Amino acid sequence: MEANVVVEGGSSNSWLALVDSIVKIRSKVAEFPGKMKKVAEDDPRRIVHSFKVGLAITLVSLFYYFDHLYVGFGSSAMWAVLTVIVVIEFSVGATLGKGLNRGLATFLAGTLGFGAHHLANLPGRELQPILLGIFVFILAATVSFIRFFPRMKVRYDYGLLIFMLTFCLISVSGYRDEEVLEMAHKRVSTILIGGFTAIFVCIFICPVWAGEDLHNLAANNLEKLASFLEGFGDEYFRKSSEPESNKASLQAYKSILNSKQSEESLVNFARWEPPHGPFRFRHPWKQYLKIGSLTRQCAYRIEALNGCLNSDVQASPETCRNFREAFIKASSETGKAVKGLASAMRTMTLPTGDCPQTAKSKNAADNLKSLLRTGLCEGIDIVEILEVATVASLLLDILACTEKISESIHELASLAHFKRLEPDEKDGNPDLDKQKQVWQSSNSIASNHHHHIITIE
Repeated sequence: MEANVVVEGGSSNSWLALVDSIVKIRSKVAEFPGKMKKVAEDDPRRIVHSFKVGLAITLVSLFYYFDHLYVGFGSSAMWAVLTVIVVIEFSVGATLGKGLNRGLATFLAGTLGFGAHHLANLPGRELQPILLGIFVFILAATVSFIRFFPRMKVRYDYGLLIFMLTFCLISVSGYRDEEVLEMAHKRVSTILIGGFTAIFVCIFICPVWAGEDLHNLAANNLEKLASFLEGFGDEYFRKSSEPESNKASLQAYKSILNSKQSEESLVNFARWEPPHGPFRFRHPWKQYLKIGSLTRQCAYRIEALNGCLNSDVQASPETCRNFREAFIKASSETGKAVKGLASAMRTMTLPTGDCPQTAKSKNAADNLKSLLRTGLCEGIDIVEILEVATVASLLLDILACTEKISESIHELASLAHFKRLEPDEKDGNPDLDKQKQVWQSSNSIASNHHHHIITIE
């Protein structure tokens, strides 16, 4: 009787587990369309890229569907399909990099493989496997060592890998196959056809340029810094009794902290791209790495400043009144200066040296320094003094970092030949500005020489 109870209990548990698994599977299946929609909404270009991949693979697969195409290449036509699958990427730069690496590596490796096979045949059939083994060993060891060089690793690692693979395939398989030249010709031809098909589709059908993505990423990161700095002052001095403000929206800067890898990848891809749009030949892509590094340094300081928002130490109302205006002024003006740099970056215009936001942020920093030197801190608890000094030090440090970012953007603008703003673009009404200048100059002359200026219209 007890055994029957155990069996029945075990079977019920298994049924419950099975039902629970079915429910989880159904919930995941139901969530899948929502996830697909979110991925598409995050970047609609992903949908276009998916269609481009399908189109490229369909085009090269015609070698199998039509007899007169298949007769020319035979089973080697599959290499064209495999090449498209491996080579085509989201951006033009990534596709060009992998396509050129694969095409050039395949051509060179095919030529060397045929040459190695020919040299190994000269002494006779008995020494052929020994010589082929020596050639394979020397080339594989050399290429593997070259892959350790940082520059080769970044730009040509895929090409070196394909070079070694193709050489070994042709030289080793040529020992059993007498028609080495025909085999190498078919393999190289199909790989080149697949590579050119992927590059053609990627460039001429809704191209996605890595250079534009890199440029927009740099501008977006600066805007995220500016957004935090502009809202920090009000959030820091917000009273606990007040309703929750836009604290969550200030956390957008956190994505900058982990942007190094994506920036390096985009710079590598952008180097392969031809001139397009405002990006000319030999565009200074390396300068974006410098700007990105300085932006991350500023973001790390903002991360420390963000910790002050969640600090357990709260300044007293008296301390808040003393430093509120200076802190808000320093953070907001610095944020406006960074937003101006982001705008100049996005529009590819030369930032003005006498930017009013930069001047105001420097004045706010000077006022903050002079305020800290005064006797306002007398009678305040030492813990509150440390909290205030920490926030002030971080704000001043962020301002110094933004000045370095401004210098690097000016350097980029000089190297990339950013356009200068015309007078009508700066002020909006050149005629009115000209009238103002005439009126101001007339007044200055009158004040200096005690003459009366009469204008007759």
